[in-house]
Amino acid sequence: MAREQLWLGLDLGTQHAKALAVTAGGTVAGSGAEPLTSWREGGRHEQDPARWWEALAAATRAALDGIDTGAVGGLALCATSGTIALVDAASGVPRTAGLMYDDTRAAQDARLAESAGADTWAALGYYRMQPSWALPRLLWLLRERPDLVQGARLAHQPDVITRRLVGAPVPSDTSHALKTGFDLLAGTWPVEVFDDLGVPAGLLPEVVRSGSPLGTVCAGAAEETGIPVGTPVVAGMTDGCAAQLSAGALVPGSWNSVLGTTLVLKGASERLVRDPAGLVYCHLSPGGGWLPGAASSAGAGAIAARFGQRDLGELGRQAAGRPPGAVTYPLTGLGERFPFSAPEAEAFTIGALADEADEYAALLLGIAFVERLCFDYLDLLGAPLGGRLSLTGGGARNREWCQLRADVLGRPVDRPERAEAAMGMAALAAASVCGRPPAAMAAAMVRILDVLDPRPDQAGPLTEPYLGMIDHLSASGWLPDELADHAYGRAR
Repeated sequence: MAREQLWLGLDLGTQHAKALAVTAGGTVAGSGAEPLTSWREGGRHEQDPARWWEALAAATRAALDGIDTGAVGGLALCATSGTIALVDAASGVPRTAGLMYDDTRAAQDARLAESAGADTWAALGYYRMQPSWALPRLLWLLRERPDLVQGARLAHQPDVITRRLVGAPVPSDTSHALKTGFDLLAGTWPVEVFDDLGVPAGLLPEVVRSGSPLGTVCAGAAEETGIPVGTPVVAGMTDGCAAQLSAGALVPGSWNSVLGTTLVLKGASERLVRDPAGLVYCHLSPGGGWLPGAASSAGAGAIAARFGQRDLGELGRQAAGRPPGAVTYPLTGLGERFPFSAPEAEAFTIGALADEADEYAALLLGIAFVERLCFDYLDLLGAPLGGRLSLTGGGARNREWCQLRADVLGRPVDRPERAEAAMGMAALAAASVCGRPPAAMAAAMVRILDVLDPRPDQAGPLTEPYLGMIDHLSASGWLPDELADHAYGRAR
């Protein structure tokens, strides 16, 4: 019998480097993970790029331990969105620390970038250049460390790894280059904008579409990682897009709602979704079309902040069967970024809380309402919403909570069995090497744990408290009237 082909998905996260060896049917044959550490001070967040390679090599060796590595057909890598470093153009050796995706030191530079490229950013549909994006941090590096620029090259986080894997310079991918200002419509760097900003053209890498071949694993990398020499290396995507692939949400109109510390929505669309408020932005889909998405500041982090290591199962059992009551908007600090932008927004509770079970239920309901408001906003923008909705992230492990979310949204939701960014990269590698559409390959690998339908008797009892939250947000001046009116219209 012919041996079953394996596909390697690699993921450079914030806290871990991970590797999965996966069959075309979605069976995980091997896995590995290695911790990463960060340095933080104020708004700064850095990691050592040398550690990225060490951790990923260790994770890959663990994933391939005991496996017939001759069955590995290809690999792809995802990493955090907007993390960059300067590397030596000739050798690929990093010259700077990795400036991480949530490093906000470049607020001044973000204003410059936003002004200089206003027409370009508007054409691309996101209108704004946020301080946490990569281009402002690149401008910061050029301003603060001009001594490192000569002979240097900009590298996104995965570029550091793929160069080591191939043993030669490789292009970056459109997904990771988005937040550096790459023009996804023109397929080029916006040279005039970058000239105005003082970015040397020679600093910028070549960029190819996600899913494109980058080369093959060289002998030196094979020795360190255990990946066979000659294994195809495929251009990857950001970790958020990779997780969307692992949920199978690539068909236009389908969405993946990732509930962790915060709530992140990623969808698929045939056309570019433009958002004048700059809250939603679109990646290119590897199979054609676009991947709109956005991240809220609200999420399950509010539950962890309030209840810590408490037994949430017990609180859930106490809250079960109680009619919808109080609602808490689930923020852990100041500011909301989606489905509305309000730097001064803060958590609030509507209604009385009799006990801890009520507090817990109010947070669950508040998170579900934020999710509903996100979809109201996406509908206002004209984004397609009629496809499957998959729920992933830590919050998706709670079946009762997922049922509540289905009830609040009034639509079926499904829970993939194993939705991990590394799984998405395994699917992308397989699609590229085998010449199959990424959506079809992802669908073949995704296993659905269950599908939850909304309960018809819950629609009425949940509508009034949802609209009560809308009223409070409007009265606070945080929610735009247009969105409030649209949410009311969809509810009625």
